[in-house]
Amino acid sequence: MVDPDFVQQDFQRRLRKIPPQGTGLSVDVYSPDLFELVNKLRERGLQPGYLEVFKATTTALTTVRRAVPDIALAYHGEGLWITQPDVQESPFFQEDVGEMVTQLNSIQSLWLNHECAMKQMAGYSFGTYVPPLYTRLSAEVVAANISTVQQAMDRQGRRADGTAPLFLLEMPPLTYFFAGTIPIPHFFRLVTALVPCGLVLDIGHLWTVYRYTAACRRISLERFIQEFLNEFPLERVVEIHIAGLACHESVGEPKGEEELPEWIDAHAAPIPSILFTMLEQVLAHSNLVSLRAVALEVDTKPIEMIVEEYAEAVRRFSLLVQQTMARGTAVEQLPGLTSRPVSVQEPVSQSDRQQLCDDYARYAQIISGQAPLTGSEWQEVAAEVSGLTRYQTSYVPHEILHWGGDLAEMFPQSCRALAEQGICLTEFVAFWFRSPRPLTHSYDFFLLKIERFLEFVAERAPDIRVCVQQECDILRQAYAQANEVGEPVMEMERAR
Repeated sequence: MVDPDFVQQDFQRRLRKIPPQGTGLSVDVYSPDLFELVNKLRERGLQPGYLEVFKATTTALTTVRRAVPDIALAYHGEGLWITQPDVQESPFFQEDVGEMVTQLNSIQSLWLNHECAMKQMAGYSFGTYVPPLYTRLSAEVVAANISTVQQAMDRQGRRADGTAPLFLLEMPPLTYFFAGTIPIPHFFRLVTALVPCGLVLDIGHLWTVYRYTAACRRISLERFIQEFLNEFPLERVVEIHIAGLACHESVGEPKGEEELPEWIDAHAAPIPSILFTMLEQVLAHSNLVSLRAVALEVDTKPIEMIVEEYAEAVRRFSLLVQQTMARGTAVEQLPGLTSRPVSVQEPVSQSDRQQLCDDYARYAQIISGQAPLTGSEWQEVAAEVSGLTRYQTSYVPHEILHWGGDLAEMFPQSCRALAEQGICLTEFVAFWFRSPRPLTHSYDFFLLKIERFLEFVAERAPDIRVCVQQECDILRQAYAQANEVGEPVMEMERAR
């Protein structure tokens, strides 16, 4: 049996090595251009306490580290689907972990933040995060996979002070539905009892938990937050995120003022005022004793909006964030925390992993509209199916056809040729989810779209295969070139 007290002490020992970072930004290198953003902030006299940079190429991240030597950098990972029971069997898992450690080292990150979510499961791929199955077995698998990644960081991490980055697990958003047999706070308490990870609490994600569970029909938002925080392992929260929310473009605005908007996580959108009210409530909670950082998550947002929102957040919350971090560092002064190996999670049996694999296969088939609602995880959804129906009939088709690359813009000649033959692009959605596919490379939704569309055209209209192959080659080449950063560094150095 894993000793929860030892796990907590292991976490505290690791946390001690992370100094307070203050109020910063969670950003993408490319969208918007990070170098232009930093220059605009400096023009306003604003210096982020830190930048949490989303996964990019190692070259790009090294360039960022060199360009902003005076700003602490943290790392938001992607593609280590730690929710999945078979992820460690993937031929790409060790390669992905190795790349992640290299990137952590290149920017000297204090932590690895990774969503407790996936975009691939049981051979099915999605474009945006899908939350885990909230079950006890799922929590045990998540903890075991985190333990493996943390041990890799302990072995290979190369921070200048000799410490290893800490794994931070982020609670994901809900997009119209919840699937599970245990409450979300209970799930994260199970995980943190088994492995010494920290947590990231995203305020917008918390709002979606209220909106897309039965809680919104039962109690007020303020009471929900209080009850949620009392049950959630808030003492493990190291970082807080706050970002925009908006209705998906396939869903209209609410019909009446009394109806809650159908907002989902939307980093490009403005931050609603209700999220700042929620942030105040979270920061005031006495169990928030490990906080090191608060970030506005701003990837894909217009630079002008980022600068204004960050200036306002600093004005309103900088002192409160500093006070909360100080409260935590005072509480954590525990004697006798000596350096010891990571607390080891007991292995999950092969039969349990196989059971969860089957559960996730059914999960993917249900949310893509390929299978009926079955299983105890879906009882709450069955009582109110409108959210899942919206996800199946509006959100997922939009994701496959338009998100992360609009097919008509990616393949203009091929799409015209398909239309001339009476083949509708919506048929590609059914083709995409027709059957599970073995993984052929590390996750990249854009490259996956190229690969799958080529297969679709070859099957449905083989006479235009040469045309679509040419468009695929052009897209791959342009994508490879776009994913490297070079010239902006010189522009930043001139601007400083």
